Amino acid sequence: MMLRAFFSFIFMCLFTTSTVAGSRVFDLGSQASDVDATALTQAVKYNQARGFGFDFNTAAQVIVEPHSVGAQQSLYFSVDLPQGHYQVELTLGSDLAASTNTVKAESRRLMLNQIKVVKGQHITRRFMVDVRSPIISSEKRIALKERERDDVNWDNKLTLEFAAGSAIRRIAITPLADITTMYLAGDSTVTDQDVEPWASWGQLITQYLKPTIVVANYAVSGASLYSFKAEHRLEKILSLVKPGDYVFIQFAHNDEKRRGEGIGPWQSYADLLNEYIERVQAKQAIAVLLTPVQRRFFNADGTLKPTHGDYPAAIRKVATDKQVPLIDLTQLTTELYESWGDESSRQAFVQYPANTFPSQPQALKDNTHFNYFGANEIALCVIKGMLDIRLPLTDYLIDNQQAYSPANPNQFEHWTVPMSPRFVATKPDGS
Repeated sequence: MMLRAFFSFIFMCLFTTSTVAGSRVFDLGSQASDVDATALTQAVKYNQARGFGFDFNTAAQVIVEPHSVGAQQSLYFSVDLPQGHYQVELTLGSDLAASTNTVKAESRRLMLNQIKVVKGQHITRRFMVDVRSPIISSEKRIALKERERDDVNWDNKLTLEFAAGSAIRRIAITPLADITTMYLAGDSTVTDQDVEPWASWGQLITQYLKPTIVVANYAVSGASLYSFKAEHRLEKILSLVKPGDYVFIQFAHNDEKRRGEGIGPWQSYADLLNEYIERVQAKQAIAVLLTPVQRRFFNADGTLKPTHGDYPAAIRKVATDKQVPLIDLTQLTTELYESWGDESSRQAFVQYPANTFPSQPQALKDNTHFNYFGANEIALCVIKGMLDIRLPLTDYLIDNQQAYSPANPNQFEHWTVPMSPRFVATKPDGS
């Protein structure tokens, strides 16, 4: 008992805690003293007993200053939280040096992109984070794949990743009971890819949205319309979606591999799309269909080979028949890749020489899955599609998202977003 009391005393000396209207608030720095916050005067490691702290063995990379902490290398800060939507409010900046702040949430969702703060000043930024659970009810849950189970998205914590050069003064996390939600149902080209060098548009579009909407990305690598439903992922979305929410639906890459009687774009695929739409609309939510992103396969004349067969046409027809919004990503990405050309387009995909990353003895040559830069370009294509069809969701875009054109795309040499330190060479499911 005496030993436990001693450690409790030490714990209280290191950081004092109080609650602010349901928020979790952390004041960082050796002189942190906010009485309405948990004062972190040193780099505490995350553990389950404490329920918060610097995670993934990054505490040693924390630079503790009087009123902030700096990231010597990428830092992960985690807080145990239940499923829900949360507003994250960060106060950024150092009294001792200028900082450039890049913040990702959960499985590498880009929230703040290289926000510069001069020495001696600080700024506040807000964004929304969805924390999810596979549980649907006491009897049912999402059938997670084996490789998903270690993803940051599914670990019962809210995790923030601060890139090297960031300076953090204060973190405030507030639960939100009611906020418009953009649900994503899709495959490996949509999902939050947990580790480098893989990425998808669903984890890059977050940076372009105002802090009045949250993205809940339930897409998963290898998914078809059929498997997404069979693994209860559609049911999970339907258990949460509310009137006025959006459900973006993008499949085809893996549906194309299904074989059997009655299986095909005009049969089982169209039938399932109709079912998805009807079930979303029954919840008074807005279904949005997307045709699949193109694969990177070029003809000798520099045009792109269509590899999706009749699936894009089937999606367009269902959208017309059901009178639901359609974003034609097949068309947009065809224009995008052809604008880059065969060689330059490689830089948007996971194509790297051997030994570019740790434990990567073989070259990576993927013509389906994007790196972070490529995923960002696809996210911009999705936004262009939203603007082209005047989807009301565009009201939630930050104000400078009008000028992007896939005919004049960004170039890889101008991409400066820092990579995350967690890496795996294994290709995601799907093709």
